[in-house]
Amino acid sequence: KLQKRRERRRVQQQEMREKKAQEVDATNPNYEIMYMIREFRASLDYRPLTEADLVKEHRICVCVRKRPLNKKEATVKDFDVITIPNKDIVMVHEPKQKVDLTRYLENQTFRFDYTFDDSTTNEMVYSFTARPLVETIFEKGMATCFAYGQTGSGKTHTMGGDFSGKSQDCSKGIYALAAQDVFLMQKKPYYKKLDLQVYATFFEIYSGKVYDLLNQKTKLRVLEDGKQQVQVVGLQECEVKCMEDVLKLIEMGNSCRTSGQTSANAHSSRSHAVFQIILRRNGKIHGKFSLIDLAGNERGVDTLSADRQTRLEGAEINKSLLALKIATISPGMASCENTLNTLRYANRVKELTVDPTEGKPNANTVSQFDVLDTPWDVRSSAHGDDLKLFSEQTVSDLVCFQEPVKWIEGEKTLLEMTEEVDYDLDSYDMPHEEILDQNFDITTELRGKLKDKLWAGIGVNPYRSGEKVQSPCS
Repeated sequence: KLQKRRERRRVQQQEMREKKAQEVDATNPNYEIMYMIREFRASLDYRPLTEADLVKEHRICVCVRKRPLNKKEATVKDFDVITIPNKDIVMVHEPKQKVDLTRYLENQTFRFDYTFDDSTTNEMVYSFTARPLVETIFEKGMATCFAYGQTGSGKTHTMGGDFSGKSQDCSKGIYALAAQDVFLMQKKPYYKKLDLQVYATFFEIYSGKVYDLLNQKTKLRVLEDGKQQVQVVGLQECEVKCMEDVLKLIEMGNSCRTSGQTSANAHSSRSHAVFQIILRRNGKIHGKFSLIDLAGNERGVDTLSADRQTRLEGAEINKSLLALKIATISPGMASCENTLNTLRYANRVKELTVDPTEGKPNANTVSQFDVLDTPWDVRSSAHGDDLKLFSEQTVSDLVCFQEPVKWIEGEKTLLEMTEEVDYDLDSYDMPHEEILDQNFDITTELRGKLKDKLWAGIGVNPYRSGEKVQSPCS
């Protein structure tokens, strides 16, 4: 019987090896890493974002969008190292190598407000990100939406619209989708009586200079007014009354925008483009929505051209990004480092959201990631009292440990003071005496506790009248 089990196990193992060999593409040098990623993904519980999910209110919203592998990446047999298992988690499978040349995966996890996989449309991205901000500008607010990421990761696709070869369908980008909702909102009875006019501007920031994309790339000046507000002087505002007007302006601006060639993108945007939808009432600004397509953040080695101008462009882009999020990421292994940089930078903005309820998973569904955030109700536990007592004891012990650490740090400071050639004796003596007094008080307290324990151990109360016993410590 035991022999039969062994034979059956050997057959199963052989079948698994054969299956693995069939799945492996031996011509791909990274087939080991690909197999590891496939095995890891098979163990995950997938729950991606859907249109049925509720849109949460955020003061600052940071989301990440992953694009599909492009033709160039497929040609060089690059593979997908990004996994989006649920609606707010991004995982990066970074290939690593040990000293003995063994390859392994380092899986890094990031959490954001929303995460969009490579099957997500621009309309869905818009509905969770920019759409909730449209009403803000009708309520006299200022809203901003950034698209940030590596060159070729899909920023201009997200903001400007779908590409078909070199031509772009501007009606499918966030610029146009936001304008469409503005016109719909303008027709609502409550806002219709405000008699608001809609204007649009489109300008670019290239190498620290501002150019008007709707006025033959006229160079503009940026000045501060008497109210300490930054103003772009001479920027042309065009009144728009329908979607056709908006699409014409977007197409005009895109055709004038500065672009260049990098290893990631043959038509890389080399400037920050700012499309603004402005509401005016009686000539005064009522609200403003700024939609910004940032230039690609990149390292110098990512540019095909080594000329001075291209290097200066890259330096200016990266410098300006620090002052300026939908974060877009490329899925390929070759872009792994840039992807991690984008996610880390986006994560720094996410830390600004102070509302603890933001970015939490839906309470109705539980996955392996949700368990990490689920609070344990101590009252519902049979051992709640024990746990509470243990917690109090732990806090007490922690305080006891922290005190000696402070004293050690103080003694270390005094010791460093004596190593100086000429130090102030008074500055040394006073803290030293304080430390000695503290140590004496603690020693006295410990001796007292030790005596009490020893008396308790022999069952005698030395403070009870009529009993004379020899001290156990004497």
